[in-house]
Amino acid sequence: MSEVTDLVVIEKSSAMAVFTNADHLAPLIETIEKEARSLVPDVSTRKGRDAIASMAHKVARSKTYIDNAGKDLVAELKALPKQIDESRRLVRERLDALKDEVRRPLTEWEAEQERIKAEEAMNAAHEEALAMNEEFDRQRAAQIEADHELALLMNESFDRQREEARQKAEQEQCEREQRLQLEAEERARREAEEKSRLELAEFARREAEARAAAERAEREKQEAIDLAERQKQEAIAAERRRAEEAEQARLAEEQRKRDEEARRAADVEHRRAINRQVIADLIAEGIPDDIAETVLKAIVRNKVTAVSIRY
Repeated sequence: MSEVTDLVVIEKSSAMAVFTNADHLAPLIETIEKEARSLVPDVSTRKGRDAIASMAHKVARSKTYIDNAGKDLVAELKALPKQIDESRRLVRERLDALKDEVRRPLTEWEAEQERIKAEEAMNAAHEEALAMNEEFDRQRAAQIEADHELALLMNESFDRQREEARQKAEQEQCEREQRLQLEAEERARREAEEKSRLELAEFARREAEARAAAERAEREKQEAIDLAERQKQEAIAAERRRAEEAEQARLAEEQRKRDEEARRAADVEHRRAINRQVIADLIAEGIPDDIAETVLKAIVRNKVTAVSIRY
């Protein structure tokens, strides 16, 4: 609002109310109209003509001042959505970073717990295999001892059978140990694979949730952008309509003023013509010029009873 006028002043703190409430705007326009119409136009003197031109210039300056005030207000409102979007972006970035920072100890603890569980499962399988081997060794030792005592009671022919049985038992023991080892390894492998599968599934779930959250945030952001754009376009359209309506009103008012001025000028000229004809008629009746003008003035001022001029 860089321009100051003699007819009206709009404070910046009240500009929004002025341009959004007819109860505030109408009094401003009425003040200008009252001041402008208080001038009694006199085109017969230079001073009178200058006064008319000065008042018209004041009205024009008031129009420009009010229009510029509205334009400045619209510029401020257009900048508001950008400021809001920047604030939202700052909030999202800083609070997302804060969320990750706050949860980091828990995330690291959960990862460590998963590693410990896997290590414990592997150790448990290994200990189970060792325990089974020890039990089998004990049973085998007992069997060998029993076979040895029995061999002492049997003859040489049975020694060969005992040796074959011992070798067979050793082979079976070796096969059993290998089978138990393979079973323990297979069980550990399956558990590791299951753990890995669960971890991958959990990772995929978290990733899907993060992706869905990002897509939702992007969708909400786009919706906000679209809403802001629609609001901006609606504000622009409303401002354009108001400007068009104001321009139409201004043109209509200017036309009305021109018509009024033309009507007044025509009326003045019409009265002058009739007055001149009245003077001429009086002179034609033998009344001197100065007396004829005096009579006309008396009639115009209604100083002559029952006598008037019909214009």
